[in-house]
Amino acid sequence: MIQLLKRIVVLLFISALVTVAGMGCNTAHGFGKDVSNAGEGIQNGTK
Repeated sequence: MIQLLKRIVVLLFISALVTVAGMGCNTAHGFGKDVSNAGEGIQNGTK
């Protein structure tokens, strides 16, 4: 069960990164914020 949850989290994280990359960020700072927001969303989704 835990392995399945870990795989789901990894897949969600990868899909979030692809989405963020597709949206296009103009600066590294903006990219960092987007990745941080995506990570927070994934953490909130696993609670």
